[in-house]
Amino acid sequence: MNDGSTPTPNTTAPRAADAAAAPAAPAKGTLAALRGLLPFLRPYRRQFVLAGIALLVAAGATLAIPYAFKQMIDHGFGAAAGNASPHNVNATFLALFGVATVLGVATAARFYMVSWLGERVTADIRSAVYGHVVGQSPEFFETTRTGEVLSRLTTDTTLIQTVVGTSISLALRNTLLFAGGLAMLFVTSARLTSIILGLLVLTVVPIVLYGRRVRKLSRDSQDRIADASALAGEILNAMPTVQAFTHERIEARRFGASVEGAFATAMRRIRARSVLTMLAIVLVFGAIVFVLWLGAHAVLEGSMTGGDLGQFILYASIVSGAIGALSEVMGEAQRAAGAAERLLELLAVRSSIQDPARARALPARAAGGAALQLAGVDFSYPSRPESAALAQLDLDVRPGETVAIVGPSGAGKTTLFQLLLRFYDPQAGAIRLDGVDIRDLPLHTLRGAIGIVPQDTVIFSADALENIRYGRADATDAEVIAAAKLAAAHEFIERLPEGYRSFLGERGVRLSGGQRQRIAIARALLKNPPLLLLDEATSALDAESERLVQAALEAAMVGRTTLIIAHRLATVQRADRIIVMEDGRIVETGTHASLVALGGIYANLAALQFHNVQVTAAAQA
Repeated sequence: MNDGSTPTPNTTAPRAADAAAAPAAPAKGTLAALRGLLPFLRPYRRQFVLAGIALLVAAGATLAIPYAFKQMIDHGFGAAAGNASPHNVNATFLALFGVATVLGVATAARFYMVSWLGERVTADIRSAVYGHVVGQSPEFFETTRTGEVLSRLTTDTTLIQTVVGTSISLALRNTLLFAGGLAMLFVTSARLTSIILGLLVLTVVPIVLYGRRVRKLSRDSQDRIADASALAGEILNAMPTVQAFTHERIEARRFGASVEGAFATAMRRIRARSVLTMLAIVLVFGAIVFVLWLGAHAVLEGSMTGGDLGQFILYASIVSGAIGALSEVMGEAQRAAGAAERLLELLAVRSSIQDPARARALPARAAGGAALQLAGVDFSYPSRPESAALAQLDLDVRPGETVAIVGPSGAGKTTLFQLLLRFYDPQAGAIRLDGVDIRDLPLHTLRGAIGIVPQDTVIFSADALENIRYGRADATDAEVIAAAKLAAAHEFIERLPEGYRSFLGERGVRLSGGQRQRIAIARALLKNPPLLLLDEATSALDAESERLVQAALEAAMVGRTTLIIAHRLATVQRADRIIVMEDGRIVETGTHASLVALGGIYANLAALQFHNVQVTAAAQA
């Protein structure tokens, strides 16, 4: 339950403070951002080497083509060819076919390897990001929208897949073609090549400067897409409320406005990239055309042969094409850099709740449940540091004892459960389980010793069997069914169309509130923990179901320590001890009878509830 002490999540992006203990985020800049992907690329060095070999062979085959044409022009059609002209032409075209075959095989091998790398690295990144996110503490989810995380897992990783699986290969290929073509241009005519290089330097400067603007717009575009995804996820998860308040059109307009904002940002990026592409093509090809004009005059003057000019033109085309392709790749790299920054920011976030450096084990426990001790616990939520949710809380629970926790909303009851599960750490004081500070226990050991039945039950998109088995993944079908019987869930599950194999729908939409809660109780009973936390475990049940579940819970409490949060005091009267909380403190302790006799907060709550029950019963009579 939300007793008012749990902060309401906001919808801001991850804060810089969340990553305070994390490695530094990548510096702004394409190379710095993409360098952060190296840990995901290193495991596949062998595949990169194979792709590199195929790339070198393909680039070499491409660079051999202009030389073959030079030989054909000078020795096939030139004045010195003579009677050997047909033979030279045949040999040249045979060689060209051989080069084309090598080029085709090498290109296919390169495409296969880099595509495999793109898919593999993307899968690794998605798994790493998801595994990192599910390990975050609730503090992270207070400030991060689920839809934004999903956008990073899908849209951003797809952009990185494009870079790893296509753009890196194209960049390397065209870099090799540029370098090889440039070398052959010098071999063909050093004078013309020097002129073309000088002109190209003048063209690169504006391209680089404008490329920075493209990168910033790419990051902005991804942010707007994430905003739209987050909004859609939030609304789709709340459709009953949206429809009950007839807000369908309002929410559709909100989403439409968000999508239009993303579209406008994307169009700014597209326009900037279009201008970048135009600049690259016009400036580079203009420089090449000017140099080729000089070469044509050199042939007319006799200082170059026709074959030399043809070879120069083909190598110039290769170089210019490589530059044009690199400008396209740069545009993709700009977008991927923004995506990489967002993913690396997510991976840089470190939870404040970590396994201890020197973990301890729980001592061997005899039957009877866990011992629990809270000593001087102070706690404030990170989003509300000025407001104490718990203050100087002291509590000792004996093994096997059942303790009920009551109090008004905002008293700190649910906060206490969150600290026991170590979703947060207290700012002062200590919590001990079987005499061991829970901060000295591995998180899986601690949480494995605790079972919880929350008020807001979570049902997964699976069948009834798997939903209950969530309590203990290795449980047999028979153990699952036994737990369902204990929780009074067996009968209604058996009546489902396919029994325990019935799909329960997303978030359990095919079940009533009481049925969902009984699934959660069965899940906790299957786990069979020494410490059981019940957070309004019977709040959504009708009278008959509550009677059945109460009997099941009382049986389940035997041999284990149990803490019960309840507003309905009828469910806690048989507890060994009742503690009353107010403003984060324990203000009363005792049994039902002693607290009623005390005439304090509990007595007032009991009098109000039981009076309402009597009035309702009289009205029904």
